Amino acid sequence: MTNTQSKIFKDVTAALPTIQQWQTAGDTIVFTNGCFDILHLGHVDYLEKARHLGNKLILGLNTDASVSNLKGPERPLQDEMSRARVMASLLFVDMVILFAEDTPYELIAAVKPDILVKGDDYAIENIVGHDLVQNNGGTVKTITLVKGYSTTNIVEKIKQQI
Repeated sequence: MTNTQSKIFKDVTAALPTIQQWQTAGDTIVFTNGCFDILHLGHVDYLEKARHLGNKLILGLNTDASVSNLKGPERPLQDEMSRARVMASLLFVDMVILFAEDTPYELIAAVKPDILVKGDDYAIENIVGHDLVQNNGGTVKTITLVKGYSTTNIVEKIKQQI
């Protein structure tokens, strides 16, 4: 198993001992989530900024079935383990946890992050799990997105050139 693969968990139960170890050590845990079908500058900028909010960044990654439910039958373009390996290879991502639900609500409830982060295209009250994090004394933040970057836009551009 590579170092990258050791950062990937197929369910939260297997990840909890490591998370609890970080919490016991006093690390500030930041959580975000997404499909991350094609890694682009917007993702890298967002995740790097998210990681700087704490000591550990946990990324909830939608499974293939979850992506298809959210984005349609043509997605994802890359399978979940390929996406997980790419995300885990980023220096500022400390853990990747796959989740099969349409939202990460249950995952956030299990992780109990100190900080929940999404892009500034979300209002805080619309971020899934904001209530859980705030009720546990944590904070919910948004990060300014790099304009013009989205996987959907990249896919559309490719389709237009075919």
